[in-house]
Amino acid sequence: MQEKLSTSAQRRAGSDANGHADHSTTDHSATDHEAWLQPIPESARTRKVSGQFWIWAGANLAPINWVLGALGIHLGLGFADTVTVLVLGNLIGMLLFGCFVLLGQKTGATGMVLARAAFGRRGNYLPAAIQALLVIGWCAVNTWIILDLVMALFGTLGWVDPEAHNYAWKIGVATAIMAAQVAIAWFGYKAIAAFEKWTVPPTIIILAVMSAVAWFGMKIDWGYAGPAGNILEGSERIAAMSAVMTAIGIGWGITWFTYAADYSRFVSTSVPKKKVYLASVLGQFIPVVWLGILGASLATNSGEVDPGKLIVQNFGVLALPVLLMVLHGPIATNILNIYTFSVATQALDITISRRKLNLFVGVFSLAAVVFFIFQENFAEVLDAWLIGLVAWVAAWGGVMLVHYFWLEKRWPGGAERLFDGIGTRRLPGVNWAGVTSLLAGIFATWLFMYGLVPAMQGPIAVALGGWDLSWLAGGLTSAGVYAILGPRVHVRYVTGSSADTDAKPAVVENPDSAGALPVI
Repeated sequence: MQEKLSTSAQRRAGSDANGHADHSTTDHSATDHEAWLQPIPESARTRKVSGQFWIWAGANLAPINWVLGALGIHLGLGFADTVTVLVLGNLIGMLLFGCFVLLGQKTGATGMVLARAAFGRRGNYLPAAIQALLVIGWCAVNTWIILDLVMALFGTLGWVDPEAHNYAWKIGVATAIMAAQVAIAWFGYKAIAAFEKWTVPPTIIILAVMSAVAWFGMKIDWGYAGPAGNILEGSERIAAMSAVMTAIGIGWGITWFTYAADYSRFVSTSVPKKKVYLASVLGQFIPVVWLGILGASLATNSGEVDPGKLIVQNFGVLALPVLLMVLHGPIATNILNIYTFSVATQALDITISRRKLNLFVGVFSLAAVVFFIFQENFAEVLDAWLIGLVAWVAAWGGVMLVHYFWLEKRWPGGAERLFDGIGTRRLPGVNWAGVTSLLAGIFATWLFMYGLVPAMQGPIAVALGGWDLSWLAGGLTSAGVYAILGPRVHVRYVTGSSADTDAKPAVVENPDSAGALPVI
């Protein structure tokens, strides 16, 4: 309801007479701020930077990352080329990821709240809706990969026939796993951080043993150059490397841009930026590259890209303890997906509490899992999904980097305006400069994209013989367009009458609090 609040109601909502959020006069608990997308106050933040490392390491200690390494071999690359793409690509991607981590720490805002400045108070509904939908898919992909691992484990124990489809078993296990993921995310950031802190270290130990057994006890072809009789050379080799770079190199780091601030907003601003940056970047880089190399090395032995088959074929009797521990990875990843879904959905000004949204995403993701269960070609589905993600995240990232690391530095607007209600004059309703730049970047990404699915093979990429430069084209195009169009819009809203506003923030009763909070 968009009625003008009375003075007393404004005090309850934590906004002043002009509709600006007045967080200094609001005395809500940390739970309230987290439940209703409020800026996280300094008193509710942590000074421990190690939590950022464990969160991002846990999210990436997942089977999908060794599958991505194996995908390079599956697509015809040699081991050295795959490792080169993994290391250089993720180094670049993760370094940029760290920039978005710092934005969350600085402002106390989620990624989709930060985007309001670049896309507008209502214009931001577009990227927020895309983000909410995509994390459902990610949750489904990661859960689906768990099912392959669980079926391989059950087959080792003699409970199921590993060669059968086992559709009923998979759907039943997926339901149980999804319930566990929703339960952890239900309790919010502190529960997520605690889960990662206590489960990541033992998982690392088990995976270290797993890697040692693979690299020193198995026949790994370290000099593998590609399929016998069909080794890629020249333009074909570059094209394959560029495609893998998009899916598992730079593209992998890019896909985390929209998540970064959702968790770094809980870190105190008194913690040095360098520590927060390094903890987050290393938490991403180390496990992604490590597991990617592990997957690629195993693939030189078997040629398989399916995670269940990779483990069973290469580890034999060790499959049981390895599979039990590796189950941690996707769960640790999906609790971030579920949490990010809830805050991205709230950025649409939907007046539903975060916990209820957690339940919704569990149901929707489970439906998507069922869809993936019936897909036969794993590599095609996975590649199409990952490259499709880069199409929008690279463009979104280009706009956001220009806005916060150029425009906001030249003409500061202040983070508090991000939490103004609908109708504020400190933010455009729709920032057409940002929206246009995003769409231009997505289109440029498609032009230079060369996925396995024909619909994701852009004409320029086809003309180049399969070279995939989509992430570069999308990011540079959106950044360039916004650098031209963005300044005029931005300056208009950060200079002059910041107090002159007709903002009308709505109020919703918080079921977890005795008071009311603004829907922002």
